[in-house]
Amino acid sequence: MRATVAALLLAGALALAGCAGPAAPDDGLVHVVAGFYPLQFVSEQVGGDRVAVDNLTRAGAEPHDLELRPSQLAGLEDADLVVYLRGFQPAVDEAVDLQRRGKTFDVGGVEALRDADPHVWLDPVRLAAIAGGLADRLAAVNPADAGAIRQRAARLDGQLRDLDGQYRAGLADCARREVVTSHEAFGYLAARYDLVQVSVTGLNPDEEPGPQQVRDVAKLAKERGVTTIFFESLVSPKLSQTVAREIGAKAAVLDPIEGVEDGETYFTVMRSNLAALRDALGCR
Repeated sequence: MRATVAALLLAGALALAGCAGPAAPDDGLVHVVAGFYPLQFVSEQVGGDRVAVDNLTRAGAEPHDLELRPSQLAGLEDADLVVYLRGFQPAVDEAVDLQRRGKTFDVGGVEALRDADPHVWLDPVRLAAIAGGLADRLAAVNPADAGAIRQRAARLDGQLRDLDGQYRAGLADCARREVVTSHEAFGYLAARYDLVQVSVTGLNPDEEPGPQQVRDVAKLAKERGVTTIFFESLVSPKLSQTVAREIGAKAAVLDPIEGVEDGETYFTVMRSNLAALRDALGCR
């Protein structure tokens, strides 16, 4: 894989060398490459109009499975800062290892991952800490804008803590605490709000559970009076629908926010998730 990435980098560099214009325009902006949507969101919120952010993962694509094009690899080389989460996107890790480490920002260095679970952004408090760390890094890259960067980071911190308050209030008084999901992506959210995540598969969304594993989850869900089996927006709902049919429940989306549709943002999807959880858990 490392040799392949190196070859692609060379191909991208040769292609760019034949172009009339430079890869990174001299427009006075800080050029940031983000591995996937939540990192794009934080970079844009903190950087404001002084930062141009390129998301490596197109809308509707599964970020785990990202394969980088030569032009994207060249963009990584030319960026002022690469914002990524080591261990989440192997192709990005491989490319970063061939870059200058001084222009990379691994968000896992701000908020250590728990049990190799990468979905740290689903906890708004942890995402606020990541935003603060990124603000410090962007301020170092662009000292002239440092004051405004930290102001934007403080505003985002307040918005994320307000969202945390909405979750705490909305999930405080519920008939159930078990959240049954097809994929084990909601551990940070569950830990923050005193919920119990019960997943049919593990951290790998492509994992195929055995029949006994599915029966065990269905049995537990039925015993606990679970009314909703959640599936993700970028993953097939068939597994959740199977479990739901078996226990007379419904299947619904709980979005891990690895990407968003047009018009959606981190905040809109998180609030939709809160509404879905309140309905599923019988919250008052």
